[in-house]
Amino acid sequence: MFEYATAAVEGALAAGATYADARAVVSKQESIDVQNQAVRSLDRTEQAGIGVRALIGSSWGFFATADISRRSAAAAGERAAEIARASAIVPGDPIEFADVDVVRDTYETPFVEDPLTIPLSEKVDLLIGVTKTMQGVDGIAIATGNLTFYDTNKWFVSSQGHRIHQHLVESGGGFDATALGERESQRRSYPQSFGQYETGGYEVIRKWDFAANAGRVAEEAVALLTADELDERETDLILEGSQLALQIHESVGHAIELDRILGWEAAFAGTSHLQLPKLGSFRFGSDLMNITADATLPGALGTFGYDDEGTKAQRVPIVDHGTWVGVLSGRDSAAIAGLPPGGMVRGDGYNRLPMVRMTNVGLLPGDSSLDEIIADTKDGVYMATNRSWSIDDKRLNFQFGTEIAWEIKNGKRGRMLKNPTYTGIGPVFWGSLDRLAGDDEWIHWGTPNCGKGQPIQVAHTGHSAGPGRFKNVRVGVRG
Repeated sequence: MFEYATAAVEGALAAGATYADARAVVSKQESIDVQNQAVRSLDRTEQAGIGVRALIGSSWGFFATADISRRSAAAAGERAAEIARASAIVPGDPIEFADVDVVRDTYETPFVEDPLTIPLSEKVDLLIGVTKTMQGVDGIAIATGNLTFYDTNKWFVSSQGHRIHQHLVESGGGFDATALGERESQRRSYPQSFGQYETGGYEVIRKWDFAANAGRVAEEAVALLTADELDERETDLILEGSQLALQIHESVGHAIELDRILGWEAAFAGTSHLQLPKLGSFRFGSDLMNITADATLPGALGTFGYDDEGTKAQRVPIVDHGTWVGVLSGRDSAAIAGLPPGGMVRGDGYNRLPMVRMTNVGLLPGDSSLDEIIADTKDGVYMATNRSWSIDDKRLNFQFGTEIAWEIKNGKRGRMLKNPTYTGIGPVFWGSLDRLAGDDEWIHWGTPNCGKGQPIQVAHTGHSAGPGRFKNVRVGVRG
C-alpha cells in the first residue's frame, strides 16, 4: 500500500504540484441492530481506496480512486494536480505549511479482543438478552440495542518524506427503552443517547456491562410517564458527564476549529464567535474551566498516532483556567495564525478531503464528586443523558434537552422530572461553572457521529468529562 500511495504522490508532483500527500485506506465496519429480541439489521462492509491531495499556489486539489493499482494511483495524483491548477485561477495568497517532523513510523490502537473475531452469536445474544430484560418491565413498548465496530488501516505518504502506517480499532454501542403512555412516550438509554464508543476492542463492550443496567433503564423510562414536568425558572444546574460532554462538543469543540474562525468553513455547524486576535485574552469561562484537545488519551475515541497530514498526535491546551488559549488546526491554518500545528486534520475514509476535526476535546476534572456536589446544592436540578440540542451558527446561544432530571432540595436528590431543558449563552454559561467531579468520575465519552463539510464527513471524536455544576441557569424553557 505504501507503493501505491507513493505512486499517487509522484503522479501529482510530475503534474506540477509543489506538495502532495496520499492516504491508502482499508476500512472494515460491522453493525448489529436488535429490536424487541429480533435482529433488525446486520451489516458488514469493507472499503478500500486511495485519496491524494495536491497543492499548487493558493489552492488544493483532491482526487480519489477505488482502483488500487500503481497506474490508477499515479493517475489520481495527476488529476488532483489538475484540479489544484484550475482552482488556483482564483487569486489568493500561496498556501504555506507549518513545520512538522518528517517521520517513518507505525501506530496501532491498543486492544485486547479483536471485535471482528468475537463470534457473531455472542454479540447478537447480548443484544437479544438486553432487549428481553427491558421488555420484561411493564409499560415498555420498544427495546433496542446496537453494536458497531470499526477496523481501519491507513498508509500515509507525503512528498516531504512521511511514511506512516496506522491500524485503528474502535468499538461501541448501547441500548434504549421506550415507554408509551396515553398521550406521550418517554425514552431512556445507556450508556448515553447514541451509545458509547471508544478506541479498543470488544473489552470496551464488556466494561459497560449492558446486562446489569437494562432493567434500571427500562424502569426509569416507565417512571417518566408519570413524573412531573420541570417548571421554567432560574436555578443551579448539575449536568451528568455525558451531557456535559455534548455541551463541550457543541459550544466549545466546533467554536475552536480554526477553519471556522478563519471563515474557511461554515457548513452544518456554522462559523464561530471566537476571534483570533483575542486568543490568549478572551474569557471563555470560570477558573474551573480547563479544556484540552488531547489525541493521546488511552481509550478515547479521538485518539490516534498521527493525523492525516502526518502530524504527531499531541495534547494542546484550549482553555486555561477560563482563558481561551488554543485552537484546533492543520498545517495550513496554523501557518496563517502563526501557531504550531495541532495534528487535528482527518478525512472520513479514503475519498474525502481531510479537514480540521476535533480530537478529544475534554474538560479536565476537579476535586469533588457528584454526591458532594448534590450535598452542596440547596436548590437545583440534576439532568442526565442528552435528548435534544440546538445552537446558533456562531456556537453561542444554545438550548439542550435531556432524557431525565431530578429535583435537588437541601442537598438531596428528590422527585424525578420529565422533559427537562436548559438554555444559555456560551461564555456566560461556562463562567457559571463552580463545581466539578474528580478523576474517579472522569470518563472519555465518545461521539461517533460528528458531521462537518460538504459533502458531509462523519468524524469520531472524544470528550472527557465528569459531572459539574453551573450557577443560576435558565431551565424548563419550552419552545
